[in-house]
Amino acid sequence: MRQKSYDNTPTLYLVPTPIGNMEDITLRALNILKEVDLIFAEDTRVTNMLLNHFGIKKKLISSHLYNEENNEKKEIDYLKEGKNIAVVSDRGTPVISDPGYILAQNAIKEGYNVVCLPGPTAVIPAVVMSGLAGGPFTFYGFLNSKDSKQKKELEKLKSIPHPIVFYEAPHRLLKTLNNIYEVFGNRNIAIVREISKKYEEVIRDTLENIINEIDTLKGEIVLVVDGNHEIKNYDNIPIETHVNLYIEDGLKPNDAIKKVAKERNIPKSEVYSKYHKL
Repeated sequence: MRQKSYDNTPTLYLVPTPIGNMEDITLRALNILKEVDLIFAEDTRVTNMLLNHFGIKKKLISSHLYNEENNEKKEIDYLKEGKNIAVVSDRGTPVISDPGYILAQNAIKEGYNVVCLPGPTAVIPAVVMSGLAGGPFTFYGFLNSKDSKQKKELEKLKSIPHPIVFYEAPHRLLKTLNNIYEVFGNRNIAIVREISKKYEEVIRDTLENIINEIDTLKGEIVLVVDGNHEIKNYDNIPIETHVNLYIEDGLKPNDAIKKVAKERNIPKSEVYSKYHKL
């Protein structure tokens, strides 16, 4: 399905809102919030504060993680009437570890335009300020809050060679740091909190030092954990071991063989033969 975003048909706009400083909102975001017919908001009280700050009056409908599915029919009814809709979360960009995904998917399925505006998100400032990434990185968002499930998630991520970005709540921070240390080992990490607010802070150190010295932290927290640099030259490990690393990470044997062949720049048949000892 091909979308022409600006063909004057009813549109669902995903509108990023400030994560700290009200001045971070874009002029375009303000104009869209003024022009749409209604807004689906994660918390109408929070969105009302934003709208009041900029002198905008608009109809708000509550749409959060626990009721978003109930709004699907309502959303499509409005679009069928030719109305334009904005979706906002409390802070940052909808869908990115925030509500909005179900509404966006529903509109796409029904053939309506879905347009996301560029704007505030905690991911990019945290990655840039961490000092750990100048190229690829993996954004993961929130880990599972249950200890055993969180460790299983981390086991699948531990071989990634570039930095990984997590969101975490203050009351779970120390437990999560300990689990990352247990699974990943003592890597470099940056804790970036309260981005774009008065008390913005970046703590850069090793996991071990931070766990031993960190005080209780408050506010919105982003963790940027350095990637796995232990295996720098794959030629130094046997092909069988190399393949098994990816199988342990969840890849099927054939996919792992294909990946190893690509990384070593050798034919897939050669990897297949050595792995299966043909």
